[in-house]
Amino acid sequence: MKVVFYIFYNLLLLPVLYSALRFAGIFNKKIRIGIIGRKRVYEELILNASAIDKNKKLVWFHSSSLGEFEQAKPIIEQLKKDKDVNVLITFFSPSGYINSNKYPHADLISYIPFDTKQNAKKFISITNPAIAIIMRYDLWPNIIETLNKRNIPAYLVDATLRENSPRSFPVIKSFHKILYNYLDKILTVSSKDAEEFRKFGIAENKIVIAGDTRFDRVYTRSLSAREKKLISDNIIDNKKVFVAGSTWEQDEEVIFPAFIKLAKFDEKVIMIVAPHEPTVIHLEKIENEFSGKLKTIRFSHLNNYTDEKVIIIDSIGILLTLYTYADVAFVGGSFKQNIHNVLEAAVYGTPVLFGPKIENSQEAIRLAEIGGGIIIKDKRAAYKNLRELFSKDELRTETGLISSEYVKANIGATQKILSMIYPAI
Repeated sequence: MKVVFYIFYNLLLLPVLYSALRFAGIFNKKIRIGIIGRKRVYEELILNASAIDKNKKLVWFHSSSLGEFEQAKPIIEQLKKDKDVNVLITFFSPSGYINSNKYPHADLISYIPFDTKQNAKKFISITNPAIAIIMRYDLWPNIIETLNKRNIPAYLVDATLRENSPRSFPVIKSFHKILYNYLDKILTVSSKDAEEFRKFGIAENKIVIAGDTRFDRVYTRSLSAREKKLISDNIIDNKKVFVAGSTWEQDEEVIFPAFIKLAKFDEKVIMIVAPHEPTVIHLEKIENEFSGKLKTIRFSHLNNYTDEKVIIIDSIGILLTLYTYADVAFVGGSFKQNIHNVLEAAVYGTPVLFGPKIENSQEAIRLAEIGGGIIIKDKRAAYKNLRELFSKDELRTETGLISSEYVKANIGATQKILSMIYPAI
């Protein structure tokens, strides 16, 4: 069965995927950049590797894209403190590679090559890792098989697997069963994930419940974020702050009318809205939504602040710090398709509101279950919950405390994961 699957993958599926990717690259700049970037993968690896100490063992971390790499960072940074090793980081996505190619804790950074048998053998021969750490899900069959044949340990870290995942479908499940059994360890986020992986017939000693490094990453970043002063004290003193982060138009259609209504009854409330894509068109649309109702000002113009009720963030990369100002937060994506990171708000002891589309986030689901997060389904529910949280200080404090305690209770995955990795180095 294993041979049949690999013949199908290499002779049929992989050529089709590669052709589709090249065709899509004609129309999609991001895909095109990834294809071009891989043309010199080996030359650049050989050149860059000449500058590192070959006597040190090399630990390879692979992430599909930027989000998965954020989960790898706590592990990498603690590893570099504890061990004298080289670290190789690879990405499938151009966004991950481009935005991380100056990451200071990496000795080598590269695209992962396209997953042919020849590429897999060449890449692993050049890099010669002592261990491969794959973040979350991005397993490539030829690379995993090559690692296994060369007795190089391969760990799947921060692993998640939903019930009824497509990976559990017939035929697809059989293929993944082969891949998962090639791995030496599967370090899952939760006991539910571990149970789903067990359904693939994986040896019990390979599956370890280690937790989620996102909690460690968010908590560590929050400590430094608290020290930053993005917004002057005189703007937020004696104000009640509602921060809406990573919003899409679908989110704004619900929360903007609710806030406009709230502001009529509470003159101390202000709103900071950080759109997921702060394009000129999107910023102007937000301003038009409030025109004639509430005064707005862009973040870049805050030196001219004159008691505007809505601050519109027109830059990126500062959302975690903005949540430090929140008395109540809303996390976007939850009325569009997939909710963004709720932990970035919860870590500060903030009640977190979000829409109904949270299936992609175990953290949002859990926050809603324990009462630190509140699901709002429409404008009416948004206003009701905002009015209640902003008018009842005790309720707001209690709800926020649940959020922060949830984050603190889940810190520690990094050390558990490293305790699994170190014996293999």
